Amino acid sequence: MRAIRYVLKLIMKAFLWFLLLSIALVILYRFVPVPLTPLMVIRAVEQKTEGKKAVLKHDWISMENMSPHLQLAVVSSEDQLFLSHRGFDVQAIEKAMENNKKGKRIKGASTISQQTAKNVFLWPNRSWIRKGFEVYFTFLIETFWDKERILEVYLNSVEMGPGIYGAEAASQYWFHKSAKNLSQDQSAALAAILPNPLRYKAHPPSNYIQQRKKWILRQMNNLGTLRFKEL
Repeated sequence: MRAIRYVLKLIMKAFLWFLLLSIALVILYRFVPVPLTPLMVIRAVEQKTEGKKAVLKHDWISMENMSPHLQLAVVSSEDQLFLSHRGFDVQAIEKAMENNKKGKRIKGASTISQQTAKNVFLWPNRSWIRKGFEVYFTFLIETFWDKERILEVYLNSVEMGPGIYGAEAASQYWFHKSAKNLSQDQSAALAAILPNPLRYKAHPPSNYIQQRKKWILRQMNNLGTLRFKEL
């Protein structure tokens, strides 16, 4: 009995420490750049394991140094309700669950907030445990960060090519220019490869990416502009 109480006490202490450290880290990243993510480390290890040169290009920049076209393209492509939801797109989740029941292919229902939580704090493999942590960290960043900060962190951390992370590194890699100077078409191309940045190329685009670009450009035209200040 004493051993059980001791184990429970250790578990409770570990749980409390996890809560404190996770909240502290989220608050810290509200103000400072995210230098490294678990995915970056995992990909580098994978490259070395496969006998390849480990590539990790990641240059943090502020939102002011990112093209508004890129910001709009990513929201148009990945999460059009980003500015209005509180981290979770309930309708998309319900639709995904319904498709799962029917045995159809499950389409991603993750919001930009969820993807940011996963990219910055977690590992890429799918599991219910990781999904639970993703929900927890999504709640934290929606609580302690504003929408502009969430998008800024997302655009600086998302994988956009082999060893390429964030808008600036991707812009230099694919178009040899700063993210601040990306055109509307180039921004749509970067957004188009996000479903699988290790498979797709932003430049030159395949027929599939070209079609995705056209769709994203139409969505950008429909959404117009992003207005963070009004929220």
